[in-house]
Amino acid sequence: MLGAVGQTIFLLRFVYQWLYSERKGESSLPLSFWVISFVGSLLILIYAGLRRDLVLLIGNSFGTLVYARNIVLLRREQARLTQTTSA
Repeated sequence: MLGAVGQTIFLLRFVYQWLYSERKGESSLPLSFWVISFVGSLLILIYAGLRRDLVLLIGNSFGTLVYARNIVLLRREQARLTQTTSA
């Protein structure tokens, strides 16, 4: 069940990104895309750990780090833009 939920959340990031890009009329990846990716990947890692599935653990570890890094970078950018706007 945990693996299915994680995989579903992971899939939803593509649906979200598609709808977001359609609405904006351009391809863009918002912060929430990376958050959804991170949560789905983290759930898959938990599932892989419970199942002791080394392939899933290795396969999702790097992606989870990339998603977390993108979240940090986008948060920094948003903070910088907020400071510039309010100054």
